[in-house]
Amino acid sequence: MKPEMRRLRYGVALGLLAVFALVVVGRFAVLANEKGMHGASPLDSAERGPIMDREGRLLAIDSPLYNIAVWRPETDKDAFPSEVGRLAAILEMDAGDILSRWKDGSSNFFYLKKRVPPQVARAIQDAKTDGAFSGIVVERVPGRLYPEKRLASHLVGFVGDENRGLVGIENKYDAELQPPPGAGSSGALAIGDGVVLTIDANLQFSLEAIARRTMNETKAEAVILLAGDVRTGEILSYVAMPDFDPNDYISSPESAWYDWPSVFAYEPGSVFKVFSMSSVLDLGAIDMHTTFVCGGAYRKVAPSGEVIVIKDLANHGIVDVTKILEYSCNSGAAQAADRAATVDFYDKLTSFGFGSRTGLTVPGESPGSLRSPETWSLRSKPTIAIGQEILVTATQMLAAATAVADGGILRKPLIVKRLTGPDGATLYDEQPVDVRRVISETTARSILTSMEAGATLSGTGYRAKVNDIGMAIKTGTAQVIDPVTHRYSDTDYIASTLAIFPSDRPQIVLYGVIIKPVGEMLGGRIAAPMIRDAAEAVLEQLPIERGGSSIIRHDGTVSLPRLSPVSIGDTMPDLTGVPKRLLLPLLQRDDLKVKIVGDGWVAKQTPPPGSPVASGMSIELDLK
Repeated sequence: MKPEMRRLRYGVALGLLAVFALVVVGRFAVLANEKGMHGASPLDSAERGPIMDREGRLLAIDSPLYNIAVWRPETDKDAFPSEVGRLAAILEMDAGDILSRWKDGSSNFFYLKKRVPPQVARAIQDAKTDGAFSGIVVERVPGRLYPEKRLASHLVGFVGDENRGLVGIENKYDAELQPPPGAGSSGALAIGDGVVLTIDANLQFSLEAIARRTMNETKAEAVILLAGDVRTGEILSYVAMPDFDPNDYISSPESAWYDWPSVFAYEPGSVFKVFSMSSVLDLGAIDMHTTFVCGGAYRKVAPSGEVIVIKDLANHGIVDVTKILEYSCNSGAAQAADRAATVDFYDKLTSFGFGSRTGLTVPGESPGSLRSPETWSLRSKPTIAIGQEILVTATQMLAAATAVADGGILRKPLIVKRLTGPDGATLYDEQPVDVRRVISETTARSILTSMEAGATLSGTGYRAKVNDIGMAIKTGTAQVIDPVTHRYSDTDYIASTLAIFPSDRPQIVLYGVIIKPVGEMLGGRIAAPMIRDAAEAVLEQLPIERGGSSIIRHDGTVSLPRLSPVSIGDTMPDLTGVPKRLLLPLLQRDDLKVKIVGDGWVAKQTPPPGSPVASGMSIELDLK
């Protein structure tokens, strides 16, 4: 036989064997997959552990899912075209696409849809039992269900086709959530460990609604909103927008999966003055009575003759630490930073945790960036003092604020509360971790008191204030570096607000960030109202005392209910002793001519208390 004929016969024989093997393997797959719909298999006996909130509410749980496929050799060529419409309706697919793939004939086995829920698979299986859908394969696969859908999606994360964690806690705790290797092979149900998070699902839901509304109103690229427990370091709410549904993560762009609170690093702007002023004060470079003159800008002449200028929004006059935080005075903060030794200032900021990861158990946490002093220019220290030339993450800011709130002790932020076994028993219980003392208790208390001024009508954060509870507030507005020009953008900003409350006995830290809003960009105008709404949600849902009578504590600290801004009705009230900041709303009255003379508190008023108030009348208040 000629060699050419011999090769041809061998080729035909090999082709026939390949076709036969494909038919056998395909048929085996059909039988095996159909068995998976009806009976148990080793795959059925191993389940991934659940993820829960702090109260045990389920955020992720294993649930069987199914892939739907077509094995062409077993389809009825006469019946299939007429059944496609019904099949497409069940799968929520286009009938034309299904029919086109079936007619194409390039593959005898192809998937129509993967990871469909049990009710969809059951509808198809019932139709097959009635004699329809010949050649349609129902393949059971391990599945993950997220019953709360978008809730805490960035934190919880999701799994891939093999039921292995891809992002979030699903990824970070994949080894714990997975059943032990080989588990379930005997047919006995094996379940991985459960992960209990520190977040409260109810509070998370409320704060997500607030963040989502804020993003829609500001047309921002993203919004972050975090709530932390001062006493334990536990994160009670971990919100990022835009979010996604982990049950159908593939339908959202990958950008929606981005973990904004822990991965995104940015210049924080004026909120950072809380930590720069804490540092300078604790180093002894200034005290609470040290004053600076703000003439509308900070100016410094370098030995080279270069003039360094850092502008302010206003001429603030004589300022101390409290006024620097109340007015968010750039000039005062920069002058204060000049008083501190460069290396000491850097060391204090690193002690707060800036420039390093917090240790939060989420994948991919960013350390931010704080360059070593050897690389600083002459303008670096005053610029860092106002929140530029430094990159932070929202979780770093939350942790650092907890140190100010809790007497100067930096506490590790926690997002996982405990691990549980299949029987619910606690395997590991996360305890609060005190990292180090950053500032003295006296410094922390002084900064908190100064931040309270930010909540007054003359402060930048008054829109974040909840009336019947003491709040320490600081706002921020930061320019964003344009990646093309490498200069600050004229249009892109980051607005933020930090709040600690109750300020006399801190329990909660709230931190909100609005990234690249469109239109209004000042933190005091758009981030502060978001924090106010978030604070109201916290106070409604958590056991925190608000309002009420005076509290006198054994250490000599007296906490009194804060006074409200003055209002004038039909008769003139007694304004004796009222501070100037509470009189400012009177200047906005169009029906009254109000004149305020001096500074301090009201010592004399005209007309006297009890006088009738008429439209157009003049009121003069002398302050001392």
